[in-house]
Amino acid sequence: MRPYILAETNWKSVKDEHYQLVVLPWGAIEAHNYHLPYSTDNVEADAIAAEAARIAWEMGAKVIVLPAIPFGVNTGQFDVPFDMNLNPSTQFAILSDIIETLNRQGVHKLVILNSHGGNDFRQILRELGLKYPKMFLSEANWYKIKETHTIFEDLGEHAGEVETSLMLYLKPEWVLPLSDAGSGAAKKYRFEAMHEGWGWAERRWTKVTADTGIGNPAKATMEKGEKFFHLLTEKIGTFLFEVATTQKEDFYE
Repeated sequence: MRPYILAETNWKSVKDEHYQLVVLPWGAIEAHNYHLPYSTDNVEADAIAAEAARIAWEMGAKVIVLPAIPFGVNTGQFDVPFDMNLNPSTQFAILSDIIETLNRQGVHKLVILNSHGGNDFRQILRELGLKYPKMFLSEANWYKIKETHTIFEDLGEHAGEVETSLMLYLKPEWVLPLSDAGSGAAKKYRFEAMHEGWGWAERRWTKVTADTGIGNPAKATMEKGEKFFHLLTEKIGTFLFEVATTQKEDFYE
C-alpha cells in the first residue's frame, strides 16, 4: 500500500492525515501508431504521477494522487475508431465537481498531471479559480519538459521515439515489435503562420498521418525510456514538493 495513492490507501490512514496537495492524472484513450496500446497516455499518467508523488512524499510533502481520468479531448480524431472524446465542456464539469469537493474538504491545492496533448486546462482553471479563490489550480504537462532533446534524436509528437521508449520501460509486454510500427510520417499545415506559432487550427488527424503516429519510433529503446522516466519524475516530484510545502502567500518572489 502506497499512502500517497488514494486508490490503494484506506480511511484508517486518510482520516487523520492532513494532505497539502492533490494530484489528478489525466490521460486519453486513442490510437498510438500500430505498435502502442490505446491506453498509452493513461499508463504514462499513472506511472509518472505515482513516482513523482513518491519522491515528493519522501521529501516530506503530504501529497495524494487521485485515480486518473482516462478520457481526453479528441475532437480532431472523431473518425478514428475508439478514439474516445470528452468535450472541453465535459472536462469543465468534471473538474468543477472535483474542485468543489476538495475546496469543501479544505484541501486547497490541485495539480493536474496532463498526459495528452489534446487536453488544455488553462482556460478551465482560469474560470474555476475565479469561482474558488482559495484554491491553487495548476496543470503540469510532462511532455513539455525541455530536457527531452538530451535523450532522444527524434522528439516527434505522438507515439514516436519518446512515447515508445517510455512504454518499452513501463509496459514492454503491451508494445508490439518496432517492425510492426508505421514510420510516424506526418504532414504539416502549409501556412507560415502555423509554422511560426502565432496561427493555430486543430488538425484533422487522419489527414495528417496514415498510421496515427507523429514521429518515428525506430530508435526507441527501454534504456532511453528509463532515463527519461527518472528525469521526468525527479523534476515533477520536486515541483509537487514545492507546491505542497510553500505557503500560498509565498508563491511569488
